[in-house]
Amino acid sequence: MMKQFDVVIEKDSEGYFVASVPALKGCHTQAKSLDVLMERIREAIELCLEVQGSVYEPLDFIGVQRVSVVA
Repeated sequence: MMKQFDVVIEKDSEGYFVASVPALKGCHTQAKSLDVLMERIREAIELCLEVQGSVYEPLDFIGVQRVSVVA
């Protein structure tokens, strides 16, 4: 059965792409290229599903908003 997950991708200060799956707790990975990142996040999703079973919190993607604060 095919399942779809939203993946959040960011780039850190060292140039690595970082991917996380909000619907799967602890499901994240990183890579130097987007191609490798996508391979790794698919593997991470499969492993998370294997460990967690079908117990995950499906979320509806709404959007991304950048918020500025004084720190």
